[in-house]
Amino acid sequence: MTDLSIIVISYNTKVLTEKCLETIISSLHHKSTITAEIIVIDNNSNDGSVEMLKDFHSSMLMSQSPNIKLKTIFSKSNLGYAKGNNEAVKRAEGKIILFLNSDIEVLADAIPKLYQFFVNQKRFQFIGGKLFNQDMTSQASCGPDYSLPIVFTALFLRGDYYGLTRYSPNQLRQVDWVSGACFICKKTDFENISGFDNNIFMYMDEIDLFFRARKHQLIVGFYPDAQFIHIGSGSSHGRTQPILQVFKGLIYFYKKHHRTSAINFLKFMLKLKALVACRIGRLLGNQYLISTYAKAYKIVDNN
Repeated sequence: MTDLSIIVISYNTKVLTEKCLETIISSLHHKSTITAEIIVIDNNSNDGSVEMLKDFHSSMLMSQSPNIKLKTIFSKSNLGYAKGNNEAVKRAEGKIILFLNSDIEVLADAIPKLYQFFVNQKRFQFIGGKLFNQDMTSQASCGPDYSLPIVFTALFLRGDYYGLTRYSPNQLRQVDWVSGACFICKKTDFENISGFDNNIFMYMDEIDLFFRARKHQLIVGFYPDAQFIHIGSGSSHGRTQPILQVFKGLIYFYKKHHRTSAINFLKFMLKLKALVACRIGRLLGNQYLISTYAKAYKIVDNN
């Protein structure tokens, strides 16, 4: 019987994925009797990830880990984060699922801690761990619902910087969402809310997932004692794509869950943000700002 299925999405992150797998196995070795499977779904990488994953099956780490099984799924196309995870869940044998990004490094006994806490409590149906940057500073990884005031604060008032729109508590607490880079849940709860939305390629997928979870009276929690390093944007390769995907994701999320008046106000804010950023880019001679937010403005116009 498999206690825990750990799902990792890989896309051109060979070095990060290998490190992630090594730290997962190391964490599971920490005074743990958990029977686990690691399911890695590769989204058609071309950086040697496929060969690395095939070799990992016969590695010394795996041979010394009788309670851990490795499954690999090699997609012939880039399915994205949401669809990739959904496909992996279909193959999962465990009743409990832990989702980890490939740019996660597990610290010490974080996985056994998170697993044991989850199975021994009844308050939360989804729980995220505490994430750190590479320099071990806290990484904001949970927050409040993406209401219009919260979106405005994030776009114009540096809400993330001041801990208003996302944060990293040091105490166990209920939150509206946790980072998709690291969270645990029952497979049945995930499936009962239809998993991730396949129409969201990347970014905003967890916001949508946990919004639907809360509609089903499922509670999201943040557990700071299970700790992980999150490199961040490991599969994005640059700063432009995350911004564009967030713009797309916000519009899609609001169209799916909110009224027309809210959608229109969201678009107004996004356009204003894009125009302000372009203006600043021109004043500073910053081509990155100009190019990125010109594309972002077009995304709002076209959606």
